[in-house]
Amino acid sequence: MIGIFDSGVGGMTVARAIEQLCPQYPLLYFGDIARTPYGSKSPETIIGYSRNNTDFLLEQGAELIVIACNSASSTASDALRSHYQAPILDVITPATTRAAEVTANGRIGVIGTRATIKSGIYPQKIQEARSGTRVFSAACPLLVPLVEEGWGSRRETKMILRRYLHPLRLKQIDTLVLGCTHYPLLKHMIGPRIGKRVKLIDSSVEMAVHVRNFLDQNEQLRQQLLKTTGAENRFFVSDSTDAVQITAAKIFGRPIKLEKINV
Repeated sequence: MIGIFDSGVGGMTVARAIEQLCPQYPLLYFGDIARTPYGSKSPETIIGYSRNNTDFLLEQGAELIVIACNSASSTASDALRSHYQAPILDVITPATTRAAEVTANGRIGVIGTRATIKSGIYPQKIQEARSGTRVFSAACPLLVPLVEEGWGSRRETKMILRRYLHPLRLKQIDTLVLGCTHYPLLKHMIGPRIGKRVKLIDSSVEMAVHVRNFLDQNEQLRQQLLKTTGAENRFFVSDSTDAVQITAAKIFGRPIKLEKINV
């Protein structure tokens, strides 16, 4: 089974994209809603949480781990890879590769949590993929709590987005990376405020493509995962609210059974 973890409900956008692109592989999802957001935590804390999450998913039968949290990907992915034998895929690499491919003027914007932006991982990986690009980053710490509260279409959220995105508009970017898996839930508001000519890179979609390609290139793992075909997708959370239930149903287009557990 494919194990996916995130700091909250945002990673469900990754789970949904993988479910649609790779329906033959059952999924295990864990959203650490009780401890969200990760982006305001210290690196040591994020690494500790990420190990807890990975341990849980492996115990449940996961054989491939997808870090669907940008904060955890930027801070904990190397620590996880050195600690576990199971393959660990981070959500940042596919998005940066895609951004480097599609930009026409070499001016790329990135929005994310404080931890993700502070890590500098996006500029580093984008410039590794395509030298000479200019990357402009903006931390947007209020967006994750707004999504988690179900405020995706509120007037207040629109105002905050306009404030966060205005400096990037002035940089004349032609590509914007949504550097948090919560942000695809705000695409309908981000697009008009950053400008219709700016390409939006949805990390959840790029992650799903990356998972499919990774499994196509790893036949032994692919065959191992196919043995669980037909198993039910399961969704675990460390806490749940009415807003979480509503958001999960919105992402998947159907009611989702969320199993509450402690890690």
